[in-house]
This record gives sequence, C-alpha cells and structure tokens, in this order.
Amino acid sequence: MCGILALIETPWEAAAAASLATLHTRGPDAQDMVRLPGVVLGHARLAVIDLAGGKQPMHTADGRHTIVFNGEIYNFRSLREELAARGHVFATHSDTEVILRGYVEWQGGVLRRLDGMFAFAIWDRDSRTLFAARDRVGIKPLFYSAQQGFSLASTLAPFFRFDGFPCQLDYESLRDFLAFQTVLAPASFLKQVRQLPPASWLTYHAPSRRLSVERYWTIPAAAETHPPGTEELAREFDALLQDSVRSQLVSDVPLGAFLSGGIDSSLMVHYMAGAGAKPLRTFSMRFGEAEYDESRHAEAVARQYGTEHHVIDAPDIGPDKLLEAIGALDQPLADPAYITTAELSRLTRTSVTVALSGDGGDELFGGYARFLDVEANHPDNAAKRLLRVLMARGLLPGSLLRRSLAGQDLLLYRRLELGPYEASRKSLKRYLIPAAWQACRPEHTLEAWRQLALAFGGRMDSGSLMRADLWTYLSENCLVKTDRASMLHSLEVRVPMLGNAVLDRVLALPAQVHFDAAGGKVLLRKLAQMHLPEQVWNRPKHGFSVPLQTYFNGQWQNVGDEFFGRSLQIAPFLDNQALSALWRGAKTAGASRRLAYTFLVLLIWLDKYKPDA
Repeated sequence: MCGILALIETPWEAAAAASLATLHTRGPDAQDMVRLPGVVLGHARLAVIDLAGGKQPMHTADGRHTIVFNGEIYNFRSLREELAARGHVFATHSDTEVILRGYVEWQGGVLRRLDGMFAFAIWDRDSRTLFAARDRVGIKPLFYSAQQGFSLASTLAPFFRFDGFPCQLDYESLRDFLAFQTVLAPASFLKQVRQLPPASWLTYHAPSRRLSVERYWTIPAAAETHPPGTEELAREFDALLQDSVRSQLVSDVPLGAFLSGGIDSSLMVHYMAGAGAKPLRTFSMRFGEAEYDESRHAEAVARQYGTEHHVIDAPDIGPDKLLEAIGALDQPLADPAYITTAELSRLTRTSVTVALSGDGGDELFGGYARFLDVEANHPDNAAKRLLRVLMARGLLPGSLLRRSLAGQDLLLYRRLELGPYEASRKSLKRYLIPAAWQACRPEHTLEAWRQLALAFGGRMDSGSLMRADLWTYLSENCLVKTDRASMLHSLEVRVPMLGNAVLDRVLALPAQVHFDAAGGKVLLRKLAQMHLPEQVWNRPKHGFSVPLQTYFNGQWQNVGDEFFGRSLQIAPFLDNQALSALWRGAKTAGASRRLAYTFLVLLIWLDKYKPDA
C-alpha cells in the first residue's frame, strides 16, 4: 500500500515534504516527489509488485501524464495485454503503469475496467487537469481541498502540516461522528477538506479552477426476481470466491491471512490453500475473555490446512498503546476493534507484507441481525400516535420517545448512538453547548443514510438496508478501521469478498437468499459446511473488539479521568457536566460504554490535532 499527495497552484508547496512524511507508515520503502510548474506530486511507497520498476511518481514516455497511485489492481496483467495489443509499450511490470496507460487510452473509462482497491491521481501537463478516482466501495481513502488552489492526499493528516491552512472543525461531521462513530463521505472532520466518495472520480482544471465530482459506478438494485436455489448459488460463489482469492495472491513479497476463526476469514484461508499459496501463514489473536475469544476455532482451521499459524495473546493495551493508536488516526473513528486490529497488524507485519481479510462478508451476505429489522416489522398504531401527541404537548417525558416511534423512524433511531431527539436518552443536544447544537444542524443527522436506504425501491427492507451499509458502515467504518490499523504498521490488507465479480453477482440477488430460519449468511454458511470444521460454523457469531468496562475500570481509567476532566479545555463546545456524568456511569455500567468510548476517542484526537472550533 502507499500514500499519495498532490498540490496544484497552492501556497503549501514548501510544506510538501513534511506533509508527505505523515504518510510514512503507508509507504516506508521510498518517498519521492516531482515538482512541475505549479504542481507537486508526492508518493510514499510500500513495494509489493515490481519492486525494482514500480517507482512513483510515474510518467508516460512523453512526459505529458504523471501518476501517483495507492492500491493494487488484480486484473492488471490482462489489461496490460489488451493495451499492448493496442500499441502501448510498457517500461515496467507494475500495475501502476497499466492504470497510467489505460487512462491515456480510455480516459475515465479505465475505471470501469479496474478490479482492485485504489485511490490515484493523474496530472495532465498539457491540459493542466488533475484526474483522481477511488475504488467502488472505498477500500482506499482519498481527501481533497479546493482551498487556495487544489490539494489532495491519502489521509487527512497532511492538511494539518500546511502552514496557514484553515483547519476548522466541521460541526456536521462532529454530529455524524457522535451518531455513527465515524464520519460519512463526502465530509471530513475539517470543514475545508472533503473525502472523495467511493466509486467516484474528480477532475480539477487548474486554469479555470473548475472542480467536478461524479460517480462512475452505483450500487444496483437486485435484478433477479427468481434466483437459483441455495445449492446452485453456493456452487457459484464457491467458484467466484476461489477466483477472487487467487487473483489477489499476486505479490512479489510474502503474504498471509488474518484468521479470526469465524466463517469469513476461515473461508479465505480455504481458498488460499486451494490456490496453492505456500507458505500459507495465518495470524490470530487470543483473548482471555471467553465472549471475545475465537482462537481455538482459528487453530482448528490452521490445522486443517497445515498453515504456519501465529497467535498473539490479546495485548495488555495500556494507556500508552491506547494513546498511540488513537493519536495515529487522521480523523476520529470510534470502533473499539480498531485497537485490536492494529495489534494484530503489528504481529502480522513481522512475517508478511500483505494479508488477506474476510472484510465485507457480513455486509454482502446478510451477516447482521439488523438487516431483518425492517420497517414492516414496526407498524404505526393509535397508541403510538397518542404518545407522540402527548409528548409534543409536554404532557409526557421525552424518555418515552422510542416507544412512540414506528416504521422508518424507529429503524433510524435504532441505528445511531446520538441524534436529533432532544429529550430522549439518545439526545445529541445533551452533550453540546447551544451554539454547537445549532452549528451541527441536527435535523440533517439521518438525511444521507435515509436517502441511500430509500434509493432502492422507496422502503427500508432487508435489501435496501444491506445496500445502504455498503457506502456507510462498510466503507466508512469497517474498511477505514482495517486501512488505518494495518497502514499504521505498513501492512497491506486485501479483501477478496469485495472483488468486482463477487460484488456484481451478490448485488444482483434479492435479499431473501441470504436468510433462513437459522439467520443470515445462508450462502457463506453453506460454503463453510462444505469446507470448514463444524466448530467454525455451528456456533454463535463473535465480535472482534475489547471489553470496554474492564478497561474503563482498569488500564484506561486514568486516561479517561484525565481527558474527561480536561474536556472543557480540549473541547469547549461540549457540555462538560454531561460528559463527566457519562464517564462516571460508563465505569459502573450505568451508562453507554460505547458512547463513552466515542467521546474518549474524540477528546484524545482533538487534544492532538487541535482544529479550530
């Protein structure tokens, strides 16, 4: 994996080297820049393919086009053959040059041909135009700003190094973070910086300063009304996943796999073994708490496939490691699994440079019970309507809000931690001072999520909820977690579940194929029954996280006491008294530990980066 940087006619050129240095762990093998008239392109490289020839920034032979690229293209060899047949002569064996020459040949049309994870930018010297793009589901990140010229980087961190750049906190992103524990694209935590959404490209024309952003791929609605039966579909996905894994084994450096002991990661190991990956190295974490530990199931899979298995005991995540991990985030992310994923990545990187992961299995194949919690399950009735009327008149407390909601409103209420519910236990207003409450525009909290969920037929059923998760929970939480945790230790993580062919096939299917009386993930459970030990698939689903209450009353207590105690100085826009009460309650199980962790992450991050509020 790599980090990229582009500056076009900005006053930040002197800070280019310092900004590129913030991407060092994303690309520790080399850091290079080219300076063209009014333009700086920078690249921090983690060498994986064509170690000798894949140096970036990379130019076409005539010098007109220059690319900086972060990611991997798995079908680059077939594209190379197609381009060679059209007369292109290649100077390297890298996938980077295939993107570059593909752009010369097809312009933006190259995006529809790429199967991989990517974020890249191409500068056209003659037209003085930058073209940049991001993969379908946002596996790789990309941030940009049109503040005083144009700036682009892999993460938000470089923008803090631009001397004089207006690092102003975006209150609407703060709102979304407190609602969803992450920031939803296209926003970022800085008001002047945007995230390029998944499946999008942008162009910036320097002479006119014209910026445009467009989608090149959209999440499709289900196309099949009468899909094949489970057995036939299982055979289809058996072949598709095998092909996806095989294509993602291309590498000139050692690779392995995360192996949690769950169905998704275990299937990845099965397909790696079937593709002849040798040596097959696997990595898992062992927890002392039974409700978190899956290590014995991982070891059973490792034995079945004869892998070179590595197990790390869940580390003693003391205050120093907590502060290091949160401080390394370019913008806040309050998924506790980020901490454990970072530690697993640390172990994995000691043996390999690339690892495969089962990310995406739950979102694509119906792995969450919430996908069955649809609006039809919650019809409105006279009693709920009466509750709403009485609360509106002030005759009943707002704490009854949840009981009064129905249909879409109840679904949305359940899907966030804090929101525009002024008197309920999920009231965002409780934790903000009045000016901040108004600045965050609370009435728009659910707007983007609602619009996305309703884009597939106008109702919130299992299919629309699963699709909405792809560009929200998957892209902005799960994939961000894996990207930042792995890149912190210069580890590239690939996600075969999200290969183009798998995505295309699964999204053509109606949601009901993924559920039966036993729950979701029917197709992956069927594959697991075909290939994996019974103890892997015949058991309840486990999460991969940390026991927050244990840490709040142990290793992290002093850190929490310090940061919540200094919240008035760190974040004067937050209600100090409400935060103090939340922290006290979280330590005694009387309040939401997840919400307390969300604010702890926020306070640690704000204390480090100090954006203007």
